[in-house]
Amino acid sequence: MENNTSLQQQLLEAGVHFGHLKKKWNPKMLPYIFAEKKGIHIIDLNKTVDHLQETAAALKQIAKSGKKIMFVATKKQAKEIVSECAKKVNMPYATERWLGGMLTNFNTVRKSVKKMQSIEKMLSDGSAESLTKKERLTLGRDKDKMEKVLGGIAQMGRLPAALFLVDIGHEHIALSEAKRLGIQTFGMVDTNCDPNKVDFSIPANDDATKSIAIITNYITAAIAEGLAERQASKEDEGEAEEGNNENEAKARRMEAEANAEGGRAKRGAGAAPTAPGAPKRRIQSTRRPAGK
Repeated sequence: MENNTSLQQQLLEAGVHFGHLKKKWNPKMLPYIFAEKKGIHIIDLNKTVDHLQETAAALKQIAKSGKKIMFVATKKQAKEIVSECAKKVNMPYATERWLGGMLTNFNTVRKSVKKMQSIEKMLSDGSAESLTKKERLTLGRDKDKMEKVLGGIAQMGRLPAALFLVDIGHEHIALSEAKRLGIQTFGMVDTNCDPNKVDFSIPANDDATKSIAIITNYITAAIAEGLAERQASKEDEGEAEEGNNENEAKARRMEAEANAEGGRAKRGAGAAPTAPGAPKRRIQSTRRPAGK
């Protein structure tokens, strides 16, 4: 309870509870609205804490399973915060603009990413030196443009398992693509949005920089924890496998030694030993006496 109270206090200080004007509200957000003050809706932070913890736990499990979570935030005040958080946990992100078909037409987007990477390789390994100065400048500009839009998904080889969105109303295209593909959706939902559009909603102010930062950092910490647990379980499995291999090798050595001892025992049993003090057996000669 103390942790929840502390978290609630942090959210309060960050202004997470400030919603939109009453005239801009979405009636489906009614369960998450605590009160109205000077024409502005106030979000119930108790609900925010509950939903935030539930969302963090779900994203932690996804990260622990080794799947990718894509961060989406193209709002000016959220771009830098979200991109930094995504980089911390090595997750894909889209913060400049959402390309139509980034998920539903993923194969085509991957071709553009490969083109960007090939241009980078040409410019870095010196193979572009044979081109004219104008051509090199054109290639450089093309690379910068593609890097700006596609840089966050350059290492994403397959579709993500989940999307985390800041302002689901602003990112409606990404949300609709994720829904079409059956990708789980998580998002910050302000009082002007429908919380039922995402699988996991976090009722919160999605306009203030501090509010976006505290929510995104909390989510990122949960994902990092999931990745750490995954790494620890991998190491434990590796140690267990190494121990099993050592035991198997030891068993094989013991078996080989036992077989070798058995072979020596069989060879020794082939010549029957004479008991000490026993009379020696006389061997009769088959030669005939001379002159007979």
